[in-house]
Amino acid sequence: MNFLPVGERLLNYNHCSATFNLKFFNLILLFRMKIFALFVTFIITICAIAQVKPTPAVERMKSIQQRKFLQQQSLVNNISFRNIGPAIMSGRVVDLEVNPDDPTEFYVAYATGGLWHSTNNGQSFTSIFDSEDVLFIGDIAINWQDKTRIIWLGTGEVNSSRSSYAGVGLYKSINNGKTWEYLGLPESHHIGKIQLHPTNNNIAWVAALGHLYSANKERGLYKTSDGGKTWKQTLAIDENTGVVDIDINPTNPNELYAAAWYRTRRAWNFEEGGKTSGIYKSTDGGETWALITNGSAGFPGGDNVGRIGIAVYPKNPQVVYAIVDNQNRRPDTAQKKVDLKSYEIKEFQNVTKEQFLALDENRMDTFFRKNNIPRKYTAKGVKEMIANNELKSTVIWDYLFDEITDKFTTEVIGAEVYKSNDGGKNWKKMNEKGLDLYSSFGYYFGKIYVSPVNENKVVITGISIETSTDGGKSFKSINKANVHSDHHAVWINPKRDSHIFSGNDGGLNITYDDGANWFLANTPSVGQYYAITVDNARPYNVFGGLQDNGTWFGPSTNKENPRWFASGDNPYKQINGGDGMQVQVDTRDNQTVYTGSQFGAYSKVNIATKQRRPIRPGNNLGEPAYRFNWQSPIVISQHLQDVVYFGTNKFHRSMNKADTLPAISIDLTTNPKQGDVPFGTLTTISESPVKFGLLYTGTDDGNIHISRDGGYTWSNITGKLPKGLWVSRVVASAYKEGRVYASLNGYRNDNFQPYLYVSEDFGMNWKSINGNLPLEPINVVREDPKHDSLLYVATDGGLYLSINSGDSYFAWNNGLPKSVPIHDMVIQQRDNELVLGTHGRSLYVAKLDSIQLLMKNINYKNMRQTEAAKMQALLSSPQRNPANKPDEN
Repeated sequence: MNFLPVGERLLNYNHCSATFNLKFFNLILLFRMKIFALFVTFIITICAIAQVKPTPAVERMKSIQQRKFLQQQSLVNNISFRNIGPAIMSGRVVDLEVNPDDPTEFYVAYATGGLWHSTNNGQSFTSIFDSEDVLFIGDIAINWQDKTRIIWLGTGEVNSSRSSYAGVGLYKSINNGKTWEYLGLPESHHIGKIQLHPTNNNIAWVAALGHLYSANKERGLYKTSDGGKTWKQTLAIDENTGVVDIDINPTNPNELYAAAWYRTRRAWNFEEGGKTSGIYKSTDGGETWALITNGSAGFPGGDNVGRIGIAVYPKNPQVVYAIVDNQNRRPDTAQKKVDLKSYEIKEFQNVTKEQFLALDENRMDTFFRKNNIPRKYTAKGVKEMIANNELKSTVIWDYLFDEITDKFTTEVIGAEVYKSNDGGKNWKKMNEKGLDLYSSFGYYFGKIYVSPVNENKVVITGISIETSTDGGKSFKSINKANVHSDHHAVWINPKRDSHIFSGNDGGLNITYDDGANWFLANTPSVGQYYAITVDNARPYNVFGGLQDNGTWFGPSTNKENPRWFASGDNPYKQINGGDGMQVQVDTRDNQTVYTGSQFGAYSKVNIATKQRRPIRPGNNLGEPAYRFNWQSPIVISQHLQDVVYFGTNKFHRSMNKADTLPAISIDLTTNPKQGDVPFGTLTTISESPVKFGLLYTGTDDGNIHISRDGGYTWSNITGKLPKGLWVSRVVASAYKEGRVYASLNGYRNDNFQPYLYVSEDFGMNWKSINGNLPLEPINVVREDPKHDSLLYVATDGGLYLSINSGDSYFAWNNGLPKSVPIHDMVIQQRDNELVLGTHGRSLYVAKLDSIQLLMKNINYKNMRQTEAAKMQALLSSPQRNPANKPDEN
């Protein structure tokens, strides 16, 4: 068994405090920061040698102290950001805790937006976790029967999506979030549920799902008997199988159920299930466990068992419900109507040349139009090319069949509901019809709830929220027009079970009549931005794409208030739905917008006239299909805004406002072997502000290329940079033609090192400028528009700035939560403002005047000679990780 003592938790660190006056530069603060950074740099050196191996928790925890130091000793603690919303689309809720005696009081946990408390039925909220080291939440638990109101919080959500961030373990508060105590389990990363003992505050059980992108032995079930001071791993299955859910017999707390889930995720592939998934039961308070779903008790077994959720009926704890994501393929028993006017795709799979030439041209043309084959192709023309051996006879199958898409859309059995009436000894499948609850991505959902007072009333969550009143035999959706899809958390009032809360990707909905009517309780600004940009209107607008909430734009002067409810006119306007992705605005009219949703489903939209036209590029017959990143990069040329750049696995350039987007490059990736997630795609494109036609691209598999002729020819400049990392950004400098920055991101390797580089010679040689940054993956770097040595760096933990070209950094988080992931940032140069697109707390804006004044005051010429020498020595002191400096010729 694995015991984790308090000694392995957060390191105690006695921070110094100091103040900074812009007029008198405090050299002592810099010196202290430099000394501390040397210690942290040593830690970074150790883990950097392995480059993309997972970062051990002990190093992450020590690095948190580095972030705290950079925050406390920052030179810019007096310069604050302001939040400009929006709140209207909210963000992903992962858990709820509601006071059963007064349901107008409750807590809402957001995946990346922190913990919020309401005492007025959701009319307003107070954030109570912003002071801590992570903002990412998996589960919260409160024993409402105990008047001490102890809040337990597990970090790192279990939904295993592309932006499910790794936590660092558990926290506990005994004063409603005023202060928090760290309880350990740093290698848990993603916590599915905290189960509290109903009468003993010292006993709790934790479902630890483990790392998202790497194997680790610390996943499983943990128990504490001393209030979290020590933990015992009582259920450990293997390094890829963790525990995602727990439930308890409230009348006999020695009886517990734990749902184990085998899942592996890589940047290119996701295994949603395995034979080690199953339900375990303990009858001795979680000390020992026995598998009770081995395939012979009526519950699914085998290699395709995915995520499982469990619920014990409290009035009769022998009744246990479970929902399972069955990844076995659904049998094809449907009677399909034959379309005599068209063909089916399978008819083109193994067709010979002779068979193809004999096909009916009218049916082929109908098939072409139904399947969006480019209109330049007709049945007659394609037959001629096949007859002349210009195309293979299987060209139509090759063009339309995408192995990745097939795996993603293949009909699996999906959600199934099971019930046991004897404490898990035997199980019976309850749903009489297939449940179209979450298709092939049940990993994102997988929860089941039973009414505390009605054994036959069951609620299940997926894309929709559905209820059953006959014990799971039949279900109906209770989604309404004002209820967002993708549901993750439910609370059912034990005193009135028609009163239901649902937390979803669009925030919190509440109903009092079993879902006939709902209202939204969405006042916090917890939007999860992927990418942002700005226009040149007055006031300027901020445009951005959000997780599962489309693309929106709104004024940079916005202050959130409820006044818009009276007019029905929110300051923010939606452009498109789906997952909002990258966005670009033609600033000549501030109305032509290029944006869209996942995997390159982009359009050109006029936000004034509402006209839109799809712009997703398509390959020609006979050519391999393009691969699209989840966030396909798109860029408008700064020199001529008719020119639009777009990335698949190739580089596309339009000279006509994206009316056409031809590929003009070879494959710029390593062309890796494909799994069931598109991989080997462009992630970033940058055009030089100095020279038209000087372009850079970066890919998800680690390639960086340069083109000096507008995209016709490309050279790989990856050089000695670490291999196998996601290129999160390449940024061409506005100060020197040959200068370019590159940030690499190890998130998809569970590697948290900061990889940041600069080249002064068009990428021929790279120099590390990660300085004293903490262990947080980097998402974007920006130059200051007035000082070339002033850099802004955004990570999964916050914002940092360097006044010396990356030799050292300060944190800048005044007005922000202590830790917040920042996915994108942009500078509006006319107004001299920096805009942050956070993934969890919407948008923030700050003036850069004071930062630039700081740079003006740090003027060596105006300093006494001895002070200038000391300053130069401190700022040039070597402290970057040698193993992280690939090439400094």
